[in-house]
Amino acid sequence: MSTSFSFRSILDNDFYKFTMQQGVIRLFPGAGAKYHLINRGQHSFPEGFEDHLRRAVGEMALLKLSTAEKQFLQVTCPYLDPVYLDFLEGYRYNPKEVRIRQEGDQLSVEVEGLWYRTILWEVPLMALICELFYQLTGAIRVSDDEVLGRTCKKIERYQDLGVTVADFGTRRRHSYDVHRLVLESLSDHGARSFIGTSNVHLAMLHQTRPIGTHAHEWFMFHAAKYGFKMANVMGLEHWVAVYRGDLGIALSDTYTTAVFFSQFDKMFSKLFDGVRHDSGDPVAFADQVIAHYEQMGIDPTTKTIIFSDGLNYEKVAVIADYCRDKIGMSFGIGTNLTNDVGPQAMNIVIKMTAAHPQDGIWTDVVKLSDEHGKYTGTEKMIALAKTILDIR
Repeated sequence: MSTSFSFRSILDNDFYKFTMQQGVIRLFPGAGAKYHLINRGQHSFPEGFEDHLRRAVGEMALLKLSTAEKQFLQVTCPYLDPVYLDFLEGYRYNPKEVRIRQEGDQLSVEVEGLWYRTILWEVPLMALICELFYQLTGAIRVSDDEVLGRTCKKIERYQDLGVTVADFGTRRRHSYDVHRLVLESLSDHGARSFIGTSNVHLAMLHQTRPIGTHAHEWFMFHAAKYGFKMANVMGLEHWVAVYRGDLGIALSDTYTTAVFFSQFDKMFSKLFDGVRHDSGDPVAFADQVIAHYEQMGIDPTTKTIIFSDGLNYEKVAVIADYCRDKIGMSFGIGTNLTNDVGPQAMNIVIKMTAAHPQDGIWTDVVKLSDEHGKYTGTEKMIALAKTILDIR
């Protein structure tokens, strides 16, 4: 079966990839990184999938930042400095950084190179894999009108809940076309709830706000460079050094939430606007966060939790009912918005597996989220991290 797919913009990526890239360029320009695909859903890839993916990855080298896109970033994101924007204008994807292999129906994707370059591959690679998978397996989706209608009903229900919602759905979207339709409907019907998207390209097209701060890999690299005990603290310190109070939502579950809050002292608690929930029981997490702020003498209602873990309306309704009047909240919704069009949503991730600090050695990295099924890394390194951090 033939495919028709190419990325439309170098900004068709999650915003936190660009914010982290600026931090890496400024602080760790000589660092290296490795990533690989994890097929959590045990999806079977059709014969020849690797060839189609390799061709699409090759086309990524043609992307470049346009003058209009650079101007959008200058106006919308003043914390992205001119030197970084000039760099991004000259940046080109290098397909040689990506290794793609297929054995039978199983796919292997690995990325390796300088961190400041390879950091942009994760999200578009996942979006490519998803869209090509649906094309090559002949999966049939609902009509464009149905996509628009479903999204309209969803955002109207969120408005009735009185909550704010952002689109976090780039990485596992059904396709670029579906994603654009979703943003069109959210923009047209979500005036009281829709606050932006993690996708910078679509934020520009729909004149909304790009949303994001940092991801797990920021702290995973810091563990490789400074050790597990210092990873959270140094990661937060360096984020503050780069952004000076902007982009103030901290990701809390790279090495479990309990470890994070034991290190999230009063300075960090006051300086950061809030935290993002990405694994584990969201209600239990809310209790932890509220208790932490109260212990620090901080009014929890002045802070915000961004919930972003596998959300749908039912989950959001439970969380909103529990958190209302206790702490600020907002919701980043991904797959349920951008891949709810008929075919089963794919369950894949691409994670950093090793980091090479400048003048250091390759070191395996791990993520120990609050949900054991989301642990990533080698068994040996996971056990070492749990021992050092006293995670039982």
